[in-house]
Amino acid sequence: MEVDIFQALVDKLREKKLLADSKVLAVEEQVAIFLYAVSKNATNETLQDWFQHSAETISRRFGLVLDAITRLTNVYIRPPSLNPHPILSKPQFYHFFQNCIGAIDGTHIPMFLSPGQQEPYRNRKQTLSQNVMVACDFDLKFVHVHAGWEGSASDARVLQDALNHGFHVPHGKFYLVDAGYANTPQFLAPYRGTRYHLKEQGEVRQRPQNYKELFNLRHAQLRNHIERIIGILKMRFPILKVAAHYSVDKQIDISVACCVLHNFIRLHKGDMEWPKDAPMEIDPN
Repeated sequence: MEVDIFQALVDKLREKKLLADSKVLAVEEQVAIFLYAVSKNATNETLQDWFQHSAETISRRFGLVLDAITRLTNVYIRPPSLNPHPILSKPQFYHFFQNCIGAIDGTHIPMFLSPGQQEPYRNRKQTLSQNVMVACDFDLKFVHVHAGWEGSASDARVLQDALNHGFHVPHGKFYLVDAGYANTPQFLAPYRGTRYHLKEQGEVRQRPQNYKELFNLRHAQLRNHIERIIGILKMRFPILKVAAHYSVDKQIDISVACCVLHNFIRLHKGDMEWPKDAPMEIDPN
């Protein structure tokens, strides 16, 4: 993140009394350790080398900052505005989507687990992951994050659990979802059996042939916000692309904390295109 946003984050954590300077580490350094870890998936050994502190100090401070940032979840991940977003006033969207408040999708984040814990987290690709449901608005901010479900769980099941635990859709409003979800008054899915993804529309290089293809095209153009925000999140915090060697609870909290940081950066007008130019320094193996 930009330096001014980093300082704003440090100031907020101090203001909320979530972190304080210790005898050997200022809040700035504690936050820097955490950010370096999530942006590089850095090991404890690497962090020791960079910051010249003991393994115990690095581990403890990482945990303290993680806890502090997750405690900001309700401050920075808030329900969307009920006022129609300006993008919905465009003629191609208005009649279909004037009551839409955002989009929803599930994203799989790799997990590191002991052999006895692995089976429920094995997804359909036979890798280990947690299935995290995220909802966003059209300003590319997260408005809800529901983390921790096993990779074997379907997106629809995770959404239902989120509804049972505080996620709410205001009356008369709805979110856009993909075809993996049920089509309901609160969650608008595309027509099934009809071209849907923007890539599919681009490959045929022709205008929509009927009202279903037109609707699905407009639906995909708006729902692309959720795919874009997930892409930005994982580019900015590559720890979400690999299985990090932390406890299960910490791995879940890391996914939420990264969403909080994304919203904080967005709120402070951080560059959303910058992660695309950042080098991938994590060994793909």
